[in-house]
Amino acid sequence: MKIFLSAFLSFLPISELRGGIPFALASGMHPLLAFFVCTLVNLLVAPFVFFFLDKTYYFFFRKSIEENKIIKKIKKKSIEEKIKKYGPIALTFFVAIPFPFTGAWTGSVIAWLLRIEKKKALFFISLGVIIAGILVTLASLGILQILKLI
Repeated sequence: MKIFLSAFLSFLPISELRGGIPFALASGMHPLLAFFVCTLVNLLVAPFVFFFLDKTYYFFFRKSIEENKIIKKIKKKSIEEKIKKYGPIALTFFVAIPFPFTGAWTGSVIAWLLRIEKKKALFFISLGVIIAGILVTLASLGILQILKLI
């Protein structure tokens, strides 16, 4: 049951693997299993987001993304210039930073809004997810060790 809850938390937009891995480790799951399960499930987010947005956007708005005034404003105020300046590697760092709202969900939406080529975006988002998984696993293990000492 704990493996399914960890996987579920890893797929949710709020927690992602930043919630799944600590939950799995706190539940007694082996660290490597927790890392692989939560990271693999979180890797499924980007293709899901791309598919969902591609299929539903036009249905709801009846215009292309380039024609949407609200999205144009969001893009101007977003990190679009940083992504253009530093390239898709900025997407990797954005996804890899284990802070709220910087995971695969947000990275995928940004890549979709900026029209980054899907294969390239999937590669750089996946790289960021793997880095985030390593960082969260190591941080969670460290915190659990500190709690055992108290």
